[in-house]
Amino acid sequence: MCRNIKTLFNFEPPATHAEIHASALQFVRKLSGFNSPSQANAEAFNRAVCEVSDSARRLLASLETNAPPRDREIEAEKAKERSRRRFG
Repeated sequence: MCRNIKTLFNFEPPATHAEIHASALQFVRKLSGFNSPSQANAEAFNRAVCEVSDSARRLLASLETNAPPRDREIEAEKAKERSRRRFG
């Protein structure tokens, strides 16, 4: 359920609004236990996704590092290699 929650800080190019929204959506899904909320809960669910997205954007904008930006393709290859070692 949380596979879209990924590290978004210190990448070149920076995380997009879509990536931040996808992570926020997965986070709210995990917290609520809903993959898709009922009509009665849709407003609260969607509001939470927007609030988490906004908070994440502010966080990412305020973080600082001296480390060089990471390359998305290299990090994806590292993750694939870890998965291969773990699952064979």
